[in-house]
Amino acid sequence: MSPAVMPPTMTQISDPKIAFAYLRPACVLLTQQPTVANVETLSTQLKEVNDATLQQLQDYVLFPLRFVLKVPGPKKEKLVQTVAETISYVLENTCVQNWDTLHDLFSELCLCLCSPTDPGKPADLSEELQSAVLRCLETLLHAAYGDIVFRLFEPVMLPGLGAAVSLLLALAQKSKSREIQVSALKCIQSLALQCDCKQDHIVPSSEERRVVGSFMASFLPGITVAVTKIITGDLRQGHTVTVRAIKVWSTTVGLVMEDAQLQAPEPQKTHPSGLGRIAQLVVHRTQEWAKSTAGKLCVLLKKIIACTSAHQHWRVRLEMVELGDHLLDRCSQSLKECVGPLLEALVGAVNDEEPRVRERCEVALSAVSQRNQSDDKSSRAQTFTDVLSENLHSMATSLPRLMRTSDDQKKLFILKVFLGYLKLLGPLVSMVLNSATHLDRISKALMQVLELDVMDVRIVEERTYTATMETTAGSHDSYTAHRQRKHFLYFTDEKIFSVLMEICQTLGYYGNLYLLTDHFLDLYQQSSSYRKQAAMVLSEIVRGAAGIGVVTQGQGLESQVQGHPTTPEDLREAVVLVMEEFTSLKNWHLITVSEDTDRDRQDQQLLSPPRLLSISSTDVSNTNTNCLQVISSSFNSPSTSAPSSTIHQLNSNIWQLCIQLEGIACFAQALGRDFRSLLMTSLYPVLEKAGEETLLVSQAALGSMWDISKACGYSSLKELINENSDYLLNDISLNLQRLSQHPQAPRVLTVMLTHSDCSLLPLVGDIIQDVLMALDLSYDQTAALFCSVLHALMKALARWFPSNRSKTRESARTKQSSSREEILDIRQFMLDYNKQKELAEGIGIEEDVTIEDLEVPPPTECEDIDDTVSPDVKPELPLHLSITKDVMERCIHLLSDPSLRVRLKVLDVLELCVSVLSEKENELLPMAHRCWPPFLQRLIADDPLAVLRAFRVLCTLGETCGDFLRMRVSKEVLPKLSSSLVRQAPISAKAGPVYSHTLAYKLQLAVLQGLGSLCQRLDLGEGDLNVVGEACLPYLSCRQPIRLQEASLSVFRHLIQVDPDTFWFTLNELHCPSSYTPPHPDLQPVRLSGMGRPRDEFSGNVLKLLQEEFGSVSETINQPGS
Repeated sequence: MSPAVMPPTMTQISDPKIAFAYLRPACVLLTQQPTVANVETLSTQLKEVNDATLQQLQDYVLFPLRFVLKVPGPKKEKLVQTVAETISYVLENTCVQNWDTLHDLFSELCLCLCSPTDPGKPADLSEELQSAVLRCLETLLHAAYGDIVFRLFEPVMLPGLGAAVSLLLALAQKSKSREIQVSALKCIQSLALQCDCKQDHIVPSSEERRVVGSFMASFLPGITVAVTKIITGDLRQGHTVTVRAIKVWSTTVGLVMEDAQLQAPEPQKTHPSGLGRIAQLVVHRTQEWAKSTAGKLCVLLKKIIACTSAHQHWRVRLEMVELGDHLLDRCSQSLKECVGPLLEALVGAVNDEEPRVRERCEVALSAVSQRNQSDDKSSRAQTFTDVLSENLHSMATSLPRLMRTSDDQKKLFILKVFLGYLKLLGPLVSMVLNSATHLDRISKALMQVLELDVMDVRIVEERTYTATMETTAGSHDSYTAHRQRKHFLYFTDEKIFSVLMEICQTLGYYGNLYLLTDHFLDLYQQSSSYRKQAAMVLSEIVRGAAGIGVVTQGQGLESQVQGHPTTPEDLREAVVLVMEEFTSLKNWHLITVSEDTDRDRQDQQLLSPPRLLSISSTDVSNTNTNCLQVISSSFNSPSTSAPSSTIHQLNSNIWQLCIQLEGIACFAQALGRDFRSLLMTSLYPVLEKAGEETLLVSQAALGSMWDISKACGYSSLKELINENSDYLLNDISLNLQRLSQHPQAPRVLTVMLTHSDCSLLPLVGDIIQDVLMALDLSYDQTAALFCSVLHALMKALARWFPSNRSKTRESARTKQSSSREEILDIRQFMLDYNKQKELAEGIGIEEDVTIEDLEVPPPTECEDIDDTVSPDVKPELPLHLSITKDVMERCIHLLSDPSLRVRLKVLDVLELCVSVLSEKENELLPMAHRCWPPFLQRLIADDPLAVLRAFRVLCTLGETCGDFLRMRVSKEVLPKLSSSLVRQAPISAKAGPVYSHTLAYKLQLAVLQGLGSLCQRLDLGEGDLNVVGEACLPYLSCRQPIRLQEASLSVFRHLIQVDPDTFWFTLNELHCPSSYTPPHPDLQPVRLSGMGRPRDEFSGNVLKLLQEEFGSVSETINQPGS
């Protein structure tokens, strides 16, 4: 190791005489010439003397350094800074054993900081000098011996220490340097013997602590007020300064207001007579003084808590927890007025997002609880519980006002405090809630805070479509993710809602379940304005009573009470009680859509008892309920179907249903598998709402179904429905016979079909026949209601029994396309052409006819099988095909229904029927023949929406019965479609971007997208193909909308597959990119109209087709206009 890096302790001087001789020249020189260089020389030499020797030479070494500070007149800042740093080194390694040294050095250092003209204010010095002097001052206080340092707290020192405290507080308040602010605050802590650094400190006895406390009482007002200003000051000062200021406030107040000191009798001490006016500065801590001071401190403490409890930095919040724990531990009796705010600060941190703050708070609250339970005979625990309950009461009283006036951060803290009180009370919550005043305040506060904003029009507008209810696309996570977020009047932060729900769960966990459910059910029944909030609270109370979502940290006042009072039987009874109220007629069958729509008018006609087909002829009695909410209130009079329900009322009904559905899911989670016994009464209502057209309600119901299936141990909705299908179908069957009283029965069947599998089909067969019979006898009234059921049924059948015909057709198409891709044999092509020409002229036709007449086709395998059975007996159809045929029979009659909505739904059902029946062509074709006349009217002479839907059905028919449709499409459909396309082409070419939102555009697009595949499937003749090609050519223009161009390209791709030669010629006539040179001089040159033509609006798409389908787009160099 080189000497340069050798530790100095290896060469330090240990002999006092040698050290004295070594240091003497530097000390003498510094006294004669007080310069920075001389101070630095002495400082360097001091580091070569060991600590023990330096202790013996302390006074000698400090003398020249103190002399420099005492020299009158202005001194350079660098010199004073260097002297302070050197003194700090000496004091760090020695102890001050002389009172005069301590007193004089303390005074000299304070004079270095204060202004010469105004000793009460800090001088305008550099930050480096101030930092060095403050560090030296703190080191001096640490170096003082115990018996010496306590002389600082004699009454005669009050003026001197008062000036020092004022100076340090001024530096802490006004300095722009965070380091100086922190150093000044540390000096105040050290001066009160409350330093928390890692060095060894003097541990005062109880008597010495009392002396220091009495002395510091004189400075308590100044320190607490000034430090409060620092704590509540500018946030830009940084969290380090705030944390240190909180520590100073906490330790100073904890020292002066300590219960052990104030409760002990004040010793009668006679002060020296020479004190004079100083005696007026002495504070006597009497009971009156303590009470007065506590009131003033309480004001300051509330300011500090308000500023720091929701502070952005977690260390500040942690220090507030330390402050609360410290003062509640030491000053709970003397600061009785502060107990409430301190508890509020602690309980507010119980749910802090920072784990370290949360854990420290739990420890602090546990200590508070234990301290107040340590003596059962005393009234402290009861007093403490009273404080908590009163704080809870006052907070519940002010909660609505605070939620209206505060920002979200403040609201979140207030609610966390509220939750913390509940957790701190623990099982005693039940006792607090026995007070009617407390329960009423808390419940009314929750009702007002949880008020929903129901003015959003989008809630009413959104509708459910059957596609969103597909089982294959749905899962628990997807339905949960799509649940609509609730919007509240008084807050927007989702964290606030989470805390509110946790409050309700905590009430349920610790409170009396019967008391709470009865009370909130009363609120639910009393006022419609409280109904949604009460339903939310009831749901979470039941969850909390089951222990769901409640985390107990054991900080309750009676932590020994761990048993949960709610039994499964109590929980079940409460669930049954609440669920019966939720699903009652007046609270479940609410209006959620505007009544002036076409569908609702039909439903009103349907639900009018004199016109309804029903086995039971009983009328529906008018229920005495809120007329704007309950559907049954409008059954008896058509005049009440006027659009009286406002957006506000409809939204309110929608949210009420959603909350009640979520509540049923909560009940299922609370009871678990025990909820299975309640499925007979709860599952049917939930399925009713899953079939609602209002999107929010159906989503909430589907989410509830998932939660119920999970809670009851079912793996999927399919299993939930199948396992409970017996009594569900029984209810549906009975309710279909009393449709005036149970108009939702078809929706339940729809939901069951949507979410079940083919095992349900044998069970629903009879019910389907009941539906079809009701439809037969009352088409004009029941069509709208039952078409949705038939659509769900056919979708289910199509999903359960997929047809194999499409796969066969796809493979055939693949073979056809592959055969066309084979290399063309020119010789064979010419021979075939010659033969066709001779046949056309009648040459050789006799031989072909003779040969064909002699050929008898062998019987097919199917015919052999049919002949072996019986020529007259038709085999029985499978159940799903039989049902499909029956449904398609009804579609034939309903295709001409006057309601557009019914016609659209029937076309959807018809498309599914064709798909399902496609596997039995001998059944499909007769039905297709029967439905063609009304279907044709929908295709060519109906509303554009119906034409759009009918064309889709036509494409499906083309896939399944192509040959059967060829002639009909050629004669009756293509001319109309082609003329429509030709007529609309100039309009769409000139239209702007808004045109893509019109119905005409959507119709054009649908026809173009389906026309090519339809022509290919029907294998239309050349004339029909030419008509289609001519109609689609204008859509190859680059002026057309992009999607219409793409659809037109798809038409030509399909046409080229059918007749490549014709459409190669057609495209080249429009634009020919190449010149075709004959391979032999004797052959005539090929001349096409598109040759030599300059590029135009059609060129781009024509070139794209020629390149994709024929691979010939090489433009000739000498082609004009290219």
